[in-house]
Amino acid sequence: MKFKSDVVIGLEIHVELDTNTKLFCGCRTSGNDKPNTRVCPICLGHPGARPVLNKKALDYAIKLCLATDSTLTPEVIFSRKSYFYPDMSKNFQISQYEEPLSVGGAIELESGKKINLTRIHIEEDPASITYPKSAKNSDYSLIDYNRSGNPLVEIVTEPELTTPDEAREFLNKLISVLNYLKIFDMKSGIIKADANISIKGSGYRRVEVKNITGFKEIERALEYELERQKELVKEGTEIVIETRGWDAKDRETYSLRKKETEEGYGYIIEPDLVKIDVNEELIGILKKEIPELAHKKAKRFIKEYKIDKVDAKVMAMELELGELFEKVVKEIDPILAGRWLRRELLRVLNYNKKTLQDIKIDESHIIELLSLIETKTITEATGKKLIEMLIDKPFSPKDYVEKNELAQITSEIELEDICKKIVSQNEKAVEDYKGGEEKSFNFLVGMVMRETKGKANPVIVKDAMKRILS
Repeated sequence: MKFKSDVVIGLEIHVELDTNTKLFCGCRTSGNDKPNTRVCPICLGHPGARPVLNKKALDYAIKLCLATDSTLTPEVIFSRKSYFYPDMSKNFQISQYEEPLSVGGAIELESGKKINLTRIHIEEDPASITYPKSAKNSDYSLIDYNRSGNPLVEIVTEPELTTPDEAREFLNKLISVLNYLKIFDMKSGIIKADANISIKGSGYRRVEVKNITGFKEIERALEYELERQKELVKEGTEIVIETRGWDAKDRETYSLRKKETEEGYGYIIEPDLVKIDVNEELIGILKKEIPELAHKKAKRFIKEYKIDKVDAKVMAMELELGELFEKVVKEIDPILAGRWLRRELLRVLNYNKKTLQDIKIDESHIIELLSLIETKTITEATGKKLIEMLIDKPFSPKDYVEKNELAQITSEIELEDICKKIVSQNEKAVEDYKGGEEKSFNFLVGMVMRETKGKANPVIVKDAMKRILS
């Protein structure tokens, strides 16, 4: 393959499917967290134990294939990927090689660039290995087989990403699809990535970084590895084609082994699992369960509600936020609703390091709040304070405003009297304003807002203040 960019990145993303039981046995995927308790002869690979495919995991994986416009295989075939490592007790992993679940498909970035997919396939998760120190500095490791056998779907991209930022955006788009399909637990689900990275200066000698967990860590690992390779090229040192690990504590990659090839795993067809037909009837049923996805929803928001493009895309990316917006616009002006949900609500959530899933928010309370702003019953400053309070606990904004006398002061006579009072108390600011200092005018308006505890209509205040000062 000929590359045109200075940096070439391909991702292999492993997503844990949100099923109650493991891929080939009845053990729970969550629950008792005591190490090595959610296990059985099948997920531990005991002799004579026979796997049975989890239908829900297959359905979930097919939905992802359909949502990314991938071409499905006519029949599901599993293989044994043979390797010796402590995290796989039976010395092979049940995966797919000869015939992946689907090929092709793509995910589009904001720039319009499409990142094409090579394949999507199903496989079981290995066990969890932990280290008392960092991975490269520990004298021993601990293994918990509770995770062994959990259902994973692996998404392999073409080597078309060119920056860590693009890689992170791709992952965010993928997460949005997974969230809409409701096949991944946003709170407890695991996403891991293997990244293949090469640069033009080395002649695109490919290095793989294995098992990076978490979006931030994926971006950090890519940034570190790119700088490492650039430094080696600058020094005139040849880049070794190898597999490296990512040390999240030390924030650096380290050598694991020379790069293995797929042929080196000695794949054979899994003899204990039968072939499963992916027929049109099954595809038809699952297609009906796929909702309107984020990119289509954003286009509809722009066309139907005439809202800002950025507001539309941001709200559509998050399933819960998009659903909240559609409930609110039944009673509130869409432009106002879009602005407050996308900017103010997300501002407060981000500040408190929370998501919509973390809080109990009632759309009727959001509608009440925005209605108070829309009718100018309260100022936007008061509205911002109320939306900050709604994040902590639900309450009626309308009742709260009445009880605490927070209604906006709109009486021109009352506000003019307050403005006169502020002017008489701040002679220096008045002189500075008349001398051409515009900031002094804003100071005087701010003093009026303080005097009224933020309840004064700012437009009326500014008009009254200008009249008095002139």
